[in-house]
Amino acid sequence: MTKIIPMAALLVTPLCLMADTSGGTLSVTATVDSSISMTFETAGGGISLTGAGTATATLPLGTVSAYESINGSITRTVNGVTDYALATPFGVKVVKANSASSGYDVVAKLDNADGVNVWKVGSTTLSTSDQSVASSQAYGSAISHTLTLTVPHSAAAGGISNSITFTVTSN
Repeated sequence: MTKIIPMAALLVTPLCLMADTSGGTLSVTATVDSSISMTFETAGGGISLTGAGTATATLPLGTVSAYESINGSITRTVNGVTDYALATPFGVKVVKANSASSGYDVVAKLDNADGVNVWKVGSTTLSTSDQSVASSQAYGSAISHTLTLTVPHSAAAGGISNSITFTVTSN
């Protein structure tokens, strides 16, 4: 025999079994800012940068001289008895986010004055003041630049060390 349970008995829930609840709304706001990021890259035919892919790389020229053998990734030009120039390419890569900018400009400067050697990026001689080395560069891939260090024959043998600060500005 089938037992019929009244429907009202199934729908009644004791009030003591109901949990307390509360709710709220979290509003979120943000302001999206445009940005660019620069990294140094090893360029084809150039010396492998220590820290390539970062914004703080090192270009290790190694032991150099006017007449002894040097790293094959360095182009050396001996200027008679006056000086010799050492040149090697390196890359600068700039990417952008949330920006309508079509390109960027590059300036560079020596961190420390050098009264003996001449430092160049491309054809621009560097000093401790910002010098324009490139303009209207394209975003997204490494663009090759050449570092040239000119050492006079009269310079004393020993270490050469300096840092070059690069600043890129969207345009």
